[in-house]
Amino acid sequence: MPGELWVRLDGRVLSVANTGAPLDESGVQALVALRASNKSAGTVGRYGVGFTAVLSVSDEVELRSTSGSVAFSSRRTRSALAEFDGADPGADVPALRLAWPTDHRPVAGATSEVVLTLRDTVDATALLAHMAREAPDLLLELPSLASITVAGREFRRREHPLASGLTDIAIGDDHWWQFESGRARWLVRVVDGVVRPSADDVLRAPTRSDEELSIPAMLIADIAMQPDRRRVLPGVSLAEVTVGYADFVAALPPKQRLALVPLPGFARSEVDSSLREQLLTELREKPWLPTVGGKDRAPNRASVVPGLSDELAELLADIVDGLVVPELSGPRWAPALAAVDTHRIGLARIAELLSGIDREPTWWARLYAALEPLAVDALAAEELASIPVPLSDGRTVTGPRTVLLGHDIGDVLGVDWTRLVHPEAAHPLLSRLGAKTATAVDLLSDPALRAEIEDLEDDDVVAAEELSTVVLALAAHAEPGALPSWVGELLLPDIDGELRGADELLLPGAPLAAVLVDDSPFASVNPAFAERVGETALRAVGVGWGFTVLRAELPTGPDHDLDDENRWWDTLDDDPETIDAVRDLDLVDQDRWATALTMLATDPSTRPLLADRGGYTAWWLRHNAELDGQALGLLREPGDDTFTGLLDAVDHPESAVFAAALASPAVDSPELAQLLLDRLADSRRQPSPAVIVRTHTLLGAAAAAGVLDLDELHLPDQVRAVTGAVIDAGAALVLDKPWLSAAVPHDRLVAGALDTGEALADLLDVATASAAVRSVVTSTGRPVSWELEPTAVLAHVSIGRPLPHGKVVVHPQLTVSLTGALDAEVTAPWWVDEDGTTHVSESWAAATWGVPDAR
Repeated sequence: MPGELWVRLDGRVLSVANTGAPLDESGVQALVALRASNKSAGTVGRYGVGFTAVLSVSDEVELRSTSGSVAFSSRRTRSALAEFDGADPGADVPALRLAWPTDHRPVAGATSEVVLTLRDTVDATALLAHMAREAPDLLLELPSLASITVAGREFRRREHPLASGLTDIAIGDDHWWQFESGRARWLVRVVDGVVRPSADDVLRAPTRSDEELSIPAMLIADIAMQPDRRRVLPGVSLAEVTVGYADFVAALPPKQRLALVPLPGFARSEVDSSLREQLLTELREKPWLPTVGGKDRAPNRASVVPGLSDELAELLADIVDGLVVPELSGPRWAPALAAVDTHRIGLARIAELLSGIDREPTWWARLYAALEPLAVDALAAEELASIPVPLSDGRTVTGPRTVLLGHDIGDVLGVDWTRLVHPEAAHPLLSRLGAKTATAVDLLSDPALRAEIEDLEDDDVVAAEELSTVVLALAAHAEPGALPSWVGELLLPDIDGELRGADELLLPGAPLAAVLVDDSPFASVNPAFAERVGETALRAVGVGWGFTVLRAELPTGPDHDLDDENRWWDTLDDDPETIDAVRDLDLVDQDRWATALTMLATDPSTRPLLADRGGYTAWWLRHNAELDGQALGLLREPGDDTFTGLLDAVDHPESAVFAAALASPAVDSPELAQLLLDRLADSRRQPSPAVIVRTHTLLGAAAAAGVLDLDELHLPDQVRAVTGAVIDAGAALVLDKPWLSAAVPHDRLVAGALDTGEALADLLDVATASAAVRSVVTSTGRPVSWELEPTAVLAHVSIGRPLPHGKVVVHPQLTVSLTGALDAEVTAPWWVDEDGTTHVSESWAAATWGVPDAR
């Protein structure tokens, strides 16, 4: 029967009573001999060490039993020794060596009772409190003892076997799980179902010894100890004690097992060091570590992925053998796993193990999502550099750095000209690992696609359909006009089922068909195919609805199959970075340009090109498109009055949009120059004097700048004077000196900018006034210097012009005799003679705000 023990204090008398076997003669002999008794193994008190402790608090001890009682007394032992040899035995006597019989019996209900008379120096209250604190440990150490009552407070052990093989031991509200293995009992404290490993303890054999331990469980061992039960006998093997510890750990809930692995650290004793080594050896080689799939593995045959999640564990279960469960794969358990030699698998090893694995794209997407929390820095990203990636065409390649992630392209499959990630496998982790993002335009601008398109055979219907299906699926996500023009070479079925380039086809009902010449090379795309694929995708690859825009990056020459491209290219100063040009303008019927211009001006893809005067589109329209029988480049925008009266204003509602395709405010082409010369000579035209002078100015500037090749121009016989009169070129004079304007009749004077007068005269094949007219100043004046003439100084100061140097001749009335093209004597306000001397009249000098510096 389990024993019970009571502790009571009556004044200075401490009584400890218990049930169990009564005292017998051999027991008394063992006590007085201070040696182990002949009690059977497993019983309490068989070592006799505990009884000697009574001398620490008492000199008068009684051991009362139902079979007889004895007393031990320091006072009586000292007297007996003194009587024996007459010598004084001193203060310390072997009080437990002599026993005296006594008639006292234990209290009712007890088999034995130890009664101690406490020394005066002993604090009885503190002693009871200490005994109460030690009671739970004694109940754990001594399984034959069921309860301990200290001063009325009962401590009782309750045991409950668990299905795991553990025994739940409860003492009050405290719980321990116990496991018995051969010569040892292992216990660990449990709070709310969670084990609380020991931080430090001592070896118990079965009660406390002085062998300090740092192992995580309480050890109560059957092991050879020194007689005082404080130390293990030297040379004793601890191997048998540790056998079964792995079974103890395996019996714990899987998530808590690593808590009982001894962690690296300094041993607290030689026994502790030996125990730790033996326990770790036991734990490394026995199966107890929970792995994915539910099977326990020996730690040295298991692998741990730090930070493993449930999702990642599921995915790697059949790839990594013996994978430690996620609950034990966090950083908290890393030291314990390392202590038992569990193989640590890093991200690089995972990537290596995944090589050659065949899985669905969705599986890979789940894997990337599960790995993402582990890719925390550049090193982790580098370790995953070789992870496999499934592609949209069914292949699986190594390494995210070589692949592209589609952006806003939908679930397009079959892209085989580049490494596009399968849409169902796409994940942000791939971008972090080096994958580039690609839009539909990026994918459809790839030179590899161009090569595939060019390699297609005209009669390979199957290959053409496969490629067009992928390209058109991508094109549906491209902005209009964003794709390179060569995508238009993609073979698609026409209305007759024949394969033709996309840019040779028109959508059913395309407005472009209404403006083209009747024999244009365009055909209609197959209607059923168009309905299945959709208008957006077909237009993106070049199937016509309106006009098509050609785009080329870094062109090196006029090799884009554009009409008249060579002539336009010659107008460029340098090779352009890009070419954006409307194709097939040469196929527009000349009588349908009004409608065609409306289409160009209202289509968002072509409208911007009309504003680029130097671009191909505006250039071609200026030179080739016609409205009402006139080239666009020879018509003016209604709001431009530069050549009003000479050029006709275009009559079109969108003229402001294509103004760059109309006549320039400057003379920039031989065609415009020729028309202006002809219109100036046409008396039916009535330009204003201001327009006449402006036109002559612009013609002279163009001639001076070398824009015009004079040999290519056909000069009319007549020219336009500043008055608006149309005169014979032989009678006309080009004004090139300002003072001649007062002498030459205005109906013979052709005026423009004075500084380009000679260039204008060469262009018109008309003499300059200064060359055709000779002059002599015939009046007499007084020569003065500019600095001394108050009127001149004041005039130049007022207008902020520098005062000329040298002489000026002031005449009361300035008269000049003219010869050559003019034969007359005239009165002039000012003049510069052939020697360069300036002459002015007094009236003119006084009334004028400035005297031009003729030199």
